[in-house]
Amino acid sequence: MQGNTPNRGADRRRDRRSQREDDRRLLNEQEELEAKTLKVTEFVSANDLASLMDVSINEVISVCLNLGMFVSINQRLDAEAITVIADEFGYDVQFISAEDETEASIDVEADEPDDLQPRAPIVTIMGHVDHGKTSLLDYIRRAKVAAGEAGGITQHIGAYSVKNSDDRMITFLDTPGHEAFTAMRARGAKVTDVVIIVIAADDSIMPQTREAINHAQVAGVPIVFAFSKIDKPGADSEKIRAELASMNMLVEEWGGKYQAQEISSKSGLGVDDLLEKVLLEAELLELKANPSRRALGTVIEASLDKGRGYVSTVLVENGTLRQGDIMLVGAHYGRIRAMTNDRGERIKEAGPATPVQILGLPGAPQAGDKFNVMETDREAREIANKREQLLREQTLRTRKHITLEEIGRRKAIGTFKELNVIVKGDVDGSVEALSDSLLQLSTEEVQVNIIHKAVGQISESDVLLASASDAVIVGFQVRPSSSARRLAEQEQIEIRLYSIIYDAINEVRDAMEGLLAPTVEEVIVGNIEVREVFKISKIGTVAGCYVTEGNIKRNNKIRIIRDFIVIHTGEISALKRFKEDVSDVKFGYECGLSIKNFNDIEVGDVIESFELKEVKRTL
Repeated sequence: MQGNTPNRGADRRRDRRSQREDDRRLLNEQEELEAKTLKVTEFVSANDLASLMDVSINEVISVCLNLGMFVSINQRLDAEAITVIADEFGYDVQFISAEDETEASIDVEADEPDDLQPRAPIVTIMGHVDHGKTSLLDYIRRAKVAAGEAGGITQHIGAYSVKNSDDRMITFLDTPGHEAFTAMRARGAKVTDVVIIVIAADDSIMPQTREAINHAQVAGVPIVFAFSKIDKPGADSEKIRAELASMNMLVEEWGGKYQAQEISSKSGLGVDDLLEKVLLEAELLELKANPSRRALGTVIEASLDKGRGYVSTVLVENGTLRQGDIMLVGAHYGRIRAMTNDRGERIKEAGPATPVQILGLPGAPQAGDKFNVMETDREAREIANKREQLLREQTLRTRKHITLEEIGRRKAIGTFKELNVIVKGDVDGSVEALSDSLLQLSTEEVQVNIIHKAVGQISESDVLLASASDAVIVGFQVRPSSSARRLAEQEQIEIRLYSIIYDAINEVRDAMEGLLAPTVEEVIVGNIEVREVFKISKIGTVAGCYVTEGNIKRNNKIRIIRDFIVIHTGEISALKRFKEDVSDVKFGYECGLSIKNFNDIEVGDVIESFELKEVKRTL
């Protein structure tokens, strides 16, 4: 049809041109599709989500209101809420973590059925604040856990291995009950095989208990209910059973599928039966693992120890973890220098379902991160670097600089203020929980910005950052170094130190509300350094001390600080100069003192003396 002399070259060029156009069109369609797909992590804040979709936060909030959801600017959203909001703006959502992006490059070998051996169940204890979770664990472990927690509240995730009467092992995770620790509790539910939900028989089912039940159900984990405080007057377990039934959760006695046990952590009544029920649930799951492969598992907690560096508590889920292994977790990698079990004993290896503390990582991994043992240093470094780049990319993409519209909005409100906060804590889980709680305090007129959060003591660089950004430093169970304290006084930077999360949240809220009523404030009046320790029978431990700052009064309260971590708060029982009892000792003098109900004093400890004063608060 094109004539007698076909022009093959022109035909080929035309075909190639149309092929290129088809390819370009397909590529454009794919790019458009990808542009409409948001790659986000769960618990991203509403503000970050708005930045990623390139719409204003007000539009996101109004869409949420139309859907019946009340959200604030910095509120973290769960997966369901993110999906619904993105759908309204015509975006698809793909949930990823920095780990997911690099997961493909980690070669995880499959287990042969013949290599699998039975392993201990991992049991999480959940429930409301003060319903007796830690007391139950105390009884099981025959050791005091709550004594070491500030205000008797568990603020970290503890992991413990326990041997039952018939030599069967159970690994326990104790998760905090306070609502600020939702994310930590969610992490607890992800690594667990069986959940014990503790409900006080003299109380009722609280919001946090419902939340714990929801977490366990979402994770698809068997639940065993423990009705605690059964020997207290006013305890009524039938009322709890009725409340559970109204939530559509029938216990076995009422013809349902959930096992329940009445217990008393004081006398130990019913605790053995509870463990039997837990082991029965675990048997049904047929839990197995392969101890002869490279280890993988989850980070439970991470903290910074002055003498040892970063200490991570990890739970081995499969394989055997050995000293000298190269561990990759999040954007950190390192060789394991030392391992200790939950009782502080040095061990060389840890099998499946074993919690261990490890030294050797160059940073604090996030609680809930997965870890892998890699074959070579080079492989671990490449993946860690890649993850670090992805994390940096994520933070840069969601960082929003001030725009003219934002200035206009602030001017329209007229009284808009920002409260910049730097959060430092002793362990990663607490830092996360406190940061989230403070972010939720933001209002239309006062916005809370967490400009930096990290594990470890308050350093000079934190004070300099606070000075540059007009921030307040909040320390949780940590203390500033002496040079940082001096610099803070010089720069007039406020450092607030707390050991209970409620206090920190309430004080920040009060500061924002501008409640200028007089408040009780701690004033540090002096510091003493322990130079010598004497053990005297019938009296206990007496510390020979030197006053390095201020002056010490016998009736002031004191804190003992070891390696910048508070280990005890109490009172002085006796204060002496030579053989004379004295009421106070001034700076530069030596003295001897003993502390009420505390004998574990060591040379090098710092004793901080403080008094409570009523002062007028300023915003």
